[in-house]
Amino acid sequence: MLDLLIKGGLVVTPTGEAPLDVAIKGERIVAVAAPGAFAAGEAGSVIDASGKIVMPGGIDPHVHCLWHLPLPDGTAMLTDGPEKVSRAALFGGTTTMIDFAAWSVGESLRQTIEKRDREWQGHCHCDYSYHLMLRGALPHPLIGELGEAIDAGYPTVKIFTTDITPSRKGRMVDFGDLWEVFQVLAQRQGLGVIHAEDNDLVMHMYEKLIREGRVGFENMAEVHSALSEDLSFRRVLRLAESVPGTALYMMHVSAATGVAAIAEARAKGLPVYGETLHQYMLFSKDDYKRPNGQIYHTYPSLKSVADQRALWAGTLSGAINAVATDEICCTLKVKTLGNRIDDTTGGNAGVEPRLGVMYTEMVVRRGYSLSRYVDLVSSNAAKIMGLYPRKGAIAAGSDADITLLDPRLRRQVRKQDLHETDYSPWEGHDIYAWPSHTILRGKLVVENDKFLGSPADGQYLKRKIPAEIRRGPAL
Repeated sequence: MLDLLIKGGLVVTPTGEAPLDVAIKGERIVAVAAPGAFAAGEAGSVIDASGKIVMPGGIDPHVHCLWHLPLPDGTAMLTDGPEKVSRAALFGGTTTMIDFAAWSVGESLRQTIEKRDREWQGHCHCDYSYHLMLRGALPHPLIGELGEAIDAGYPTVKIFTTDITPSRKGRMVDFGDLWEVFQVLAQRQGLGVIHAEDNDLVMHMYEKLIREGRVGFENMAEVHSALSEDLSFRRVLRLAESVPGTALYMMHVSAATGVAAIAEARAKGLPVYGETLHQYMLFSKDDYKRPNGQIYHTYPSLKSVADQRALWAGTLSGAINAVATDEICCTLKVKTLGNRIDDTTGGNAGVEPRLGVMYTEMVVRRGYSLSRYVDLVSSNAAKIMGLYPRKGAIAAGSDADITLLDPRLRRQVRKQDLHETDYSPWEGHDIYAWPSHTILRGKLVVENDKFLGSPADGQYLKRKIPAEIRRGPAL
């Protein structure tokens, strides 16, 4: 006896799109079969998916919950936590998020992970994982601990090559320590996830613009520039090339220069993957001039329309493999407190509308196949991050993480319809499909805007980066 049968939908599988039925027992998919292969009476529950797209649950590989947020007055706050963000994610069809466990001076990596576990366990409605985040000067014993953490199922390591703003000293990891980390990643089969900007140039431009009195945040693209991305990407990629076996995931690619650097590295056969954010693809530096223009900002900054075009081209060429959010959930008041190049808050509340927005922009407006769309919002992240085929696939044996997108649910994004905070950068954006059902490991957690989940539902996902991802550009 099946627990759940999804009948009549257009199913996006690893091999393509077809009318199929999906059979679920417990937490797993047990069969993906021709329509009518299972009678309705063979299942405890049946969902009629006629007219809908049945896809793997979305995977957002870049979110920040309970993130330490510096404020313009010198104080700081924590952004909203996994309980709120994961609930919104499920409403939007995303069933897995990857956040960060940020190491601090004076603690071991085990203590870092345990601290993050206390903040997440029992508080997350969807499944989740962490990237380890290393910051500042790295003590030698930490490098040894890193290999043990990778072996224990924490294989992705976040590195900053910049302090981002003058007030955030202590984020950047110098290139000597980065070289040491790359050797551990190569030896222990990990993956570097990199925020790459040239710190010398970034800090020089802060000094220059402040000296010239051009401190408004609308000038942000001059500080966090395409040239900075170019210089840092190429330096990081050259360092990785010097340590054979180093695999990298370049986070939040924002410029054509970053896309080109990734493409050139992949052409050499290097295992390098690119992530962009949906705000980079849909907004440009010109949007900073709009009312409350801070809502469109994250770090690195928005760039030009030409850079946008390069990002879109990268999703087709293979240089850009995943579309994430860099999720930061806070109120509009907090998001717009800063209005200078050196105090504007990054990130934004974007995890809920991501699938609907990107379906509209990719499939409807640009003619992407459903398979390409699913790769960019789900499957590729699962493959790169060591979750596939448990996650990111509708296939026998995979977790029953399934989203039903309904193309008849056309709407505009409205902040009052969302479930995170009191603003959305996509306010008024036309949407040509929206999730009607979200299923997490066989449990129906959202049905027609009704939430059925629990903060006890989310499970931590330990991971291992597959050999094919580490050998060369597998996607």
